[in-house]
Amino acid sequence: MKRFLLLLCVSMAAIAQPVTDQMLANPDPADWLMWRRTLNSWGYSPLNQITKDNVKKLKMVWSRGMGPGIQEATPLVHNGVMYLPNPSDLIQAMDAATGEMKWEYKRSWPDDFSKFIPTAPSINRNLAIYGNTIIDTSADDFVFGLDTTTGKLAWQNRIVDYREDPAQETSGPIIAAGKIFSTRGCEYKFTPQACIITAHDAVTGKELWRTRTTPKPGEPGSETWGDLPDSAKKHVGAWMVPSFDAETNLLILGTSVTSPAPKYRLAGNDKEYLYHNSTLALNADTGKIVWYYQHVVDHWDLDHPFERLILETAITPDASQVAWINPRIRPGERRKVITGIPGKTGIIYTLDLKTGEFLWARPTTFQNVVQKIDGATGKVTVNPEAIFTKAGETRFICPTANGGKGFQAGAYSPRTNIMYYGLQNTCNDLTSVDNASAYGVNGRASIAPNANDKVGSLFAVSAETGKTVWRYDQRGGMMSTVATGGGLIFTGDTVGHFRAFDDQTGAVLWDINLGSPVTGYPITYSVRGKQYVAVSVGNSLVSSGLNRLTPELLPSTSSTIFVFALPEE
Repeated sequence: MKRFLLLLCVSMAAIAQPVTDQMLANPDPADWLMWRRTLNSWGYSPLNQITKDNVKKLKMVWSRGMGPGIQEATPLVHNGVMYLPNPSDLIQAMDAATGEMKWEYKRSWPDDFSKFIPTAPSINRNLAIYGNTIIDTSADDFVFGLDTTTGKLAWQNRIVDYREDPAQETSGPIIAAGKIFSTRGCEYKFTPQACIITAHDAVTGKELWRTRTTPKPGEPGSETWGDLPDSAKKHVGAWMVPSFDAETNLLILGTSVTSPAPKYRLAGNDKEYLYHNSTLALNADTGKIVWYYQHVVDHWDLDHPFERLILETAITPDASQVAWINPRIRPGERRKVITGIPGKTGIIYTLDLKTGEFLWARPTTFQNVVQKIDGATGKVTVNPEAIFTKAGETRFICPTANGGKGFQAGAYSPRTNIMYYGLQNTCNDLTSVDNASAYGVNGRASIAPNANDKVGSLFAVSAETGKTVWRYDQRGGMMSTVATGGGLIFTGDTVGHFRAFDDQTGAVLWDINLGSPVTGYPITYSVRGKQYVAVSVGNSLVSSGLNRLTPELLPSTSSTIFVFALPEE
């Protein structure tokens, strides 16, 4: 009885333990407190109870059905409680060891919501936690907080008015230095006022600043839009989750394509249209853009909003695989960098964190839209044969809007200094159209001609040299990854497989078929000393598009959270 009461008291104290800035900056290995576990977006956990030797014993310990809708969820775990974002603003809290439900919150949208937003996005990729509050952004464009113990609404503040400037809050925020940083898409009424990055106070939700992703008239960069009115600066969203570096106080994020994508329909093919398809570094206190790097002027809907890895590494790009190198690099010099595959082109870029200086870049899967990059300046030259000049033209473009890279997150392991990315080998016959289409292009997708009829590839690429350390190719598309201190890479695919790979060799060490596309972001955590691995499955726009290329492999699309652990010895 005494032992039971002791465990109960410990459990209750743990649940009530508030999350602090220090905990977010240096999270307990047992917890998963944000989208990629750490503010540098590594997707890495130091937990090592599950190893290369014993992972083959991994068993499912619990599962639970999720709400309907597009499913790309990241569970959070703090002190043994899992907080799970479901589609359509449904949030659940569960015992992370057993799956027992603690509370459920379903946000009620206003009565007139469907009048202004007839097809609300159901995606809810991630949550944040601060103090004793779960924090998220909602489809009706609020930032709100829920009590971690009860799930009751603690506070809410409007970001934009969905009746005037509706935004798409498909990704939740991250929290650092007492601030809630959130991004969004903006393709409902196509107003630049919805294409914003915001910061709110993490305790009260009060807005601290907002920054547009396109320059206002008269601001530096507005000339890159030619003579177009401000209302024409459409769709440049930042709809994935940013990264944060405390040393430089920089918020790092990526942006998406313009609408329409073909630039002949805007002010001409000779303009840059800042800040679309760029990496932005913002002062976290003011929101001011400190520097930017534009990856490509995009005519094809090849977005670049995805995660940016922040890490320190030696820089020794290997010219045998790295196509574009800054000649000023001193081989072996150490730099703090932003690296990874930020865009759908599948090109890895490495930039200096403090200045945005281009260091090196290389393609992974086949792409034919970037012709070259000037190593000295980082300026990108687009393949002229890929550019549209009028409606009705068709170009063979690789990759497709499904990537290359997509919403699926890669991971970085400090054990190996290797980046791990699930990518796609796709192409399409893309036709420019003059109609009300958001992107101004229509495509017919195919598998890339050099891919041996295999859609998915898992790449392991050295952060120092840029060389491919190993590669795993398969018929189905690849999804998100997580790296662990046990030397494992967990990743899923579009046809239901969830696997563990050896982080050094790429050998498959464990494989289970979960029956639906593994569209969620996998995590690992620990409760009372026992390590668990969790991932959610279900349907997404990307998995649906990729699975059309492999119709013989079509899985179900039911949404479920699965949790695995080693059996008791």
